[in-house]
Amino acid sequence: QVHLVESGGDLVQPGGSLRLSCAASGSMFGMLVMGWYRQAPGKQREWVATISTDWKTYYDDTVKGRFTISRDNAKNMVYLQMNSLKPEDTAVYYCNRMGLPFSWGQGTQVTVSS
Repeated sequence: QVHLVESGGDLVQPGGSLRLSCAASGSMFGMLVMGWYRQAPGKQREWVATISTDWKTYYDDTVKGRFTISRDNAKNMVYLQMNSLKPEDTAVYYCNRMGLPFSWGQGTQVTVSS
């Protein structure tokens, strides 16, 4: 089992930027396809971005061109750089393994508001 801890969320104005971090426990992190997800109030959790074991990246259309997912296998970390933030990006953001998720972490709150 892998333990996931997300951080970096904050209140930011529209057009602003944030960098989210996800720390994962375990020794096999480099073998995991990882993703970021988000859940807005009153909505179901949705997929945001994926990074494969060979650093290929994929994005939902709503964030493509604004968000960048990356990883550091030496540190067991996954990141989400978010630029040009919009109010509709407001949500709790989570990271997890793609396809067969581990137990979900607490997530990190991102609020985009003026």
